Amino acid sequence: MEAFFGVVGAISGFFWGVLFLVVLVGGGIFLTIRLGFFQVRHLPYICKQTFGKIFDKGKGEGTVSPFQAAATAMASTIGTSNIVGVPAAIAFGGPGALFWMWLIFLVGGATKFSEVVLGVYYREKNADGHYIGGPGYYETKGFPIKSVGKAMARVGACVAMIYYFPSIATQAVSLIQSAETVGINKYISSSILVVLVGSVVLGGLIRVAKVADKMVPIMCILYIIGSLVVIFANIGNVPSSLILVFKSAFTGTAATGGFIGAGVSMAIRMGLARATYSCEAGMGSAPIAHSAAITDHPVRQGFWGVFEVLIDGSICTMSGLVILTSGVWKEIAPGESLSMPSRAFQNVLGSAGGYIVTISVFLFALSSIIAVIWYGEKLVEFFFNTKISKYTRVIYTLSIMLGAFFGLEAILAVLDLTNALIILPNILTVLVLSPLVVKLTREYFSSDQYYLKDIKK
Repeated sequence: MEAFFGVVGAISGFFWGVLFLVVLVGGGIFLTIRLGFFQVRHLPYICKQTFGKIFDKGKGEGTVSPFQAAATAMASTIGTSNIVGVPAAIAFGGPGALFWMWLIFLVGGATKFSEVVLGVYYREKNADGHYIGGPGYYETKGFPIKSVGKAMARVGACVAMIYYFPSIATQAVSLIQSAETVGINKYISSSILVVLVGSVVLGGLIRVAKVADKMVPIMCILYIIGSLVVIFANIGNVPSSLILVFKSAFTGTAATGGFIGAGVSMAIRMGLARATYSCEAGMGSAPIAHSAAITDHPVRQGFWGVFEVLIDGSICTMSGLVILTSGVWKEIAPGESLSMPSRAFQNVLGSAGGYIVTISVFLFALSSIIAVIWYGEKLVEFFFNTKISKYTRVIYTLSIMLGAFFGLEAILAVLDLTNALIILPNILTVLVLSPLVVKLTREYFSSDQYYLKDIKK
């Protein structure tokens, strides 16, 4: 088994190096230029259409409100990777990994915006009368060579269905390691998670959306406040930590304490992989949630994709500063890196800090797993049908227990490989269909019915 995971890790390393530096960063830069740096030029308007419209029910057709769709996507995007994915990146790739994460966040807004726009544009209604969409739909309908688009959609959906097993297990491991720092047995924490997740996902899309739009704001606020307290307690270490991030990104990091050392290639690999897994820009998962939104134009819902990357990047940065300024990244071995945030919080807030992180990780894991299971169900629905897809709720929920039996490094190896195989066809399709995204974006910003009407109010 160890040899198998070693091979998987080696293949993952090939993808998450120069290849994906070009694919993800290059693709994001290309889309940003094609869209005229809209996420920067129109940032105040985008914030008004997202932050300012959280309680808006939306206009047009759809199944759930724009924020409920975004909250469902954010439940997956803002998961435990925001708390423990960053220390994992630093533990295996050094502080420089945070720089490469920032690079993904910088250009990822345009990528995720494009995915959401295409998801809404090509969405359909299923047998239950709910709107559904995602990569499988815009690859099948939009790719110029129909046979290639259909093949990519089928293969991508098949790999993604497998991918969600290690994805769920990663969230579970995050909770298990964090809970163990406050004395909670791993079988107890994982069993509680199974029961709670099952009680939500068995209720379908409407229940998932309602739980997500209540849970996401609460869990974000709780963790952000705790992180700011820890950062301010170590404020004197912030400048040196930031210098270390930029320096290590291009020179690597020498071994120190519990940290085993890492070169530039590992910093790039871990930074790109963990940032992509965290913000999900390029993965094609967010369009699955956003395709259900009530909206009058694909671009208006696309703004929520930019919003998600902005929030996700901010929380990951806080986690990185918590780990680096507290110095725990030097003290804890990589295999136990998921306990770093809890240790950092405890150093400042005592035992209360450990409970804050554990509660945060629990909420983040719960919300993320709920969203991921719904994504998996929609992929099975695309591949088979609505009736069969509903049975996967139980199968995916039970996969939480995998986190109690497998180590972090093994799970991440499988996660990164399957993630890479999902991203390649999705990014290719998004780039090929970018002229349509540009056309829809220009249409929106030049129309009296949308942008011009809004700014006159």
